[in-house]
Amino acid sequence: MSILILAEHNNLEVKSSTLNTISAASKVGSEIDILVIGSDIENIAKEIANYQHVSKVISLDDKNFEHAIAEKIDPVIVSIADKYSHIFAPATTFGKNVMPRVAVKLDVAQISDVINIESEDTFIRPIYAGNALATVKSNDDKKVITVRPTSFDVVAKDGGSGIVESINFESSETFTEFLDREESKSDRPELSTARIVVSGGRGLQSAENFKLINNIADKLNAAIGASRAAVDAGYVSNDYQVGQTGKVVVPDLYIAVGISGAIQHLAGMKESKIIVAINKDEEAPIFNIADYGLSADLFEALPQLSSELDKLNSIEKKILFLKK
Repeated sequence: MSILILAEHNNLEVKSSTLNTISAASKVGSEIDILVIGSDIENIAKEIANYQHVSKVISLDDKNFEHAIAEKIDPVIVSIADKYSHIFAPATTFGKNVMPRVAVKLDVAQISDVINIESEDTFIRPIYAGNALATVKSNDDKKVITVRPTSFDVVAKDGGSGIVESINFESSETFTEFLDREESKSDRPELSTARIVVSGGRGLQSAENFKLINNIADKLNAAIGASRAAVDAGYVSNDYQVGQTGKVVVPDLYIAVGISGAIQHLAGMKESKIIVAINKDEEAPIFNIADYGLSADLFEALPQLSSELDKLNSIEKKILFLKK
C-alpha cells in the first residue's frame, strides 16, 4: 500500500496531529510519504524525514502556499494522487477543510473521523454523537481518510531515515484570498492535546465566576475547556468548547465543573482516561460516565480544591529543595 499524509504545520513547527496521523497510517502499510506544503519549510521537511515510519517527504516550499488555503492545497494533492492508494489527514479544522475537496475531485467517498483501523479497507468511526461505532468498508480504489488524532499514539520523532524530495506546482487562480489571521494565544497547554483538562459549564453562572476554572487549571498546568452552554452564554470564547461541535479531547484527567453532561458534550470527552465531575445536581448525566463524582456546590468545592492544591504544590517544592 502506498500512503500519502498531508502534514499539518504552521511553517514553524509540526503539529502533533501529524504524528498521530502517521501512527494511524502505519496500521495500513509501511510505505508512507508525507506531503508538506508551505513557505520556508526546509527545516520542517528535514524534521519529518526523521520521524518513525516515514519513507519520503514531498516538500512544496513556495511563498504562494504560506497560508493553508484549502482551495490552493487540494489541487496539489490531486496532482500526485495517482501514486497512492490511501490519502490521510488529521481530522482537525485543517484536515476537515482540505480533504472533502480532495475526495470530490477524486470522485470517492471520504471516510471521516476514523478512530481505529481494522484493515486496509475497513475503518471504525463514531456516529450519533459518539454513542455508536460504525464499521466502514470502502471499495474505492483510493481511500481519502481523516483520523481523530487523540485516538492514536504519536510516533517517535527519531529513528526514521526518510528522504526529502522537493516539487514545484503552478498554482492556478482561485476565488479565495487570504486577508488576515487572528489567533488566541495562551501559555497553557493546547486543549486538544493536553494531559489534564479542566472544563466549566453553565453552572458557573458568569464569565467572572469562570475565573475559578482558570485558577484550578493554573495550579494543575491544565488546559481549559467549556461546555457549549458556557460558550453560548458568553463566559468564554468558542476556542474552548469541548463536544460534538467543538474539540474532542482524550486527556489523562478531565475535570468537569458545573457541567450537566449533555450528549453533545460527552461526545467530546467521554474517552478521557479519568473523569472527575463536580455538580450539585446528583441526577446530572455527567455522573453516569464519571470515575469520581462530587455532588456539591462548586462555589464551595473549588476554593477547597484550590487550597488543597496549594498544600500539595508546597510539599512538592520542599521535596525538590531537599533533593538539591
